[in-house]
Amino acid sequence: MTRRRGAQELAQAAVLKGVLALPGSVRRRLTSAHGAHGQWLANDVRLMLRLMQLAGEPGPETLPVDEGRVAMARQTAAAGGRRRVASVRDLRLGEGDDALLARLYVPRSRLLEQTAPTLLFLHGGGFVFGDLETHDGACRFLAEEAGVRVLAVDYRLAPEHPFPAAHDDAWAAYRWLLEHPELVGADLDRLAVGGDSAGANLAAHVARRAAAEGLPLAFQLLVYPITDATRTGGSREAYAEGYYLTGGFIELAERSYTPDPVSRTDPRMSPLLADDVPDGLAPAHVATAGWDPLRDEGEDYGYALQRAGVRVEVRRHPSQIHGFLNTVGVAPTSRLAVREVAAALKEALG
Repeated sequence: MTRRRGAQELAQAAVLKGVLALPGSVRRRLTSAHGAHGQWLANDVRLMLRLMQLAGEPGPETLPVDEGRVAMARQTAAAGGRRRVASVRDLRLGEGDDALLARLYVPRSRLLEQTAPTLLFLHGGGFVFGDLETHDGACRFLAEEAGVRVLAVDYRLAPEHPFPAAHDDAWAAYRWLLEHPELVGADLDRLAVGGDSAGANLAAHVARRAAAEGLPLAFQLLVYPITDATRTGGSREAYAEGYYLTGGFIELAERSYTPDPVSRTDPRMSPLLADDVPDGLAPAHVATAGWDPLRDEGEDYGYALQRAGVRVEVRRHPSQIHGFLNTVGVAPTSRLAVREVAAALKEALG
């Protein structure tokens, strides 16, 4: 069962939702306009960042890892909402110590169907943070908006489990789904893999390996993915401070999950650096945020796949920051952006 939210999380959610529900004219008086490089940061996103600053909400990367994980869970619970779905069920993929925790979301539109289009979802968090709880709101929203079953999977985190542990777990989850579709009602002809940030990196790995091995996959949904762990400059430099995902967070993630710098050039970690694109790679939707350090590499990966003949839609959301997938419960513009992401998934899986 999903974890019940504490009083602090509920209070933060109420404040965020209340302030961001104020008329636009009132919100604009509470913050100043912010634009650069030909794009404007959404008013509700600016206000949300300002409220977090006033509340003294620490960045997870500024805390010891265990405390940072708690902080991220609190922040995402406050912002993610709790969209109603038909059912939510926790399960284990596999047996024994190697079993992975997972959670199945069934939308109301698919409750009576024995099999349905299914998204294997891998959460973000820099390979260090994140779990089934941090992305509960996002998975609920995607399930209902796209009309697909969502199987969210936990995987081992760094620094306890460095590269390639998370990639191995993502592949194991995909193989489990292929072998046991009846346990979650998955239609293997309408199967997608997706995730955000680090989770999108894992999803890209699963898609590439599935194509290389000739296994079924209809679509990949990549939301602000990490695609080049060696990247510097560009958006990584321009948006390194002040927009939730910081340069310090990225440095911690790289140091924790890839302590050996050589592993950052591995195609699993940096698919943009891969020598080739496997034949039969699933079509993709790549969503990026205008004010995100990972923006450039995500878009570069999408365009590289296009040049290789893969059907890819690259969609930048210019008013958003990294993490907009997790703020669907409070930020109207973020909700609109994620609704577009869900629409792409819905169209791809029919």
